[in-house]
Amino acid sequence: MDIKPFLDIASRDHSHLCPRQILGVRIGLKGMADLALQLFTKPKHLLIISETDGCFVDGVIAATNCTVGHRNLRIEDYGKIAATFINTKTNYAIRIAPALDVREKAYHYAPEEKRHYFAQMQAYQTMPDDELLTVQEIELNFSVEEIISRAGRRVNCEKCGEEIINEREVILEGKIIVSHALRVGIISEQK
Repeated sequence: MDIKPFLDIASRDHSHLCPRQILGVRIGLKGMADLALQLFTKPKHLLIISETDGCFVDGVIAATNCTVGHRNLRIEDYGKIAATFINTKTNYAIRIAPALDVREKAYHYAPEEKRHYFAQMQAYQTMPDDELLTVQEIELNFSVEEIISRAGRRVNCEKCGEEIINEREVILEGKIIVSHALRVGIISEQK
């Protein structure tokens, strides 16, 4: 498959092309293929959870057409170049990441290139999937329905008064509050 159109999209949106974008494109394409989804569509029953942000995600977006705005891409930043692809109808899920030795392998695919960055740029575009990537079938330990939630659901935080959408509220001591407040601190009541 010619990945150049996807790399063009990723580099256009990011203003340059880098190895992580290429990995994002390759991982995105592999996820789409393994879940038997068509390219160049907006996958209706796909949820992707990226384990980092930045360049990598631009590549995933270019290959899958999934976005945070369409609520079929989530970013859980663990600082890892990896993504989980979930069929939201069946809950079948796979996690795809670069092979552990992928950086070293890059030199075998670009032997004339002595600079590791450029060796990766060349190699990641041509390496076979089975050498570039690891694919693991995983069992989800969370409810896909909770992540996707119900669009249009709205409540107001009883502490700060701000609107909470998509079932992201929590109940604390009988009051509806923003779940964010539990992680960073309770928001004081508006005056």
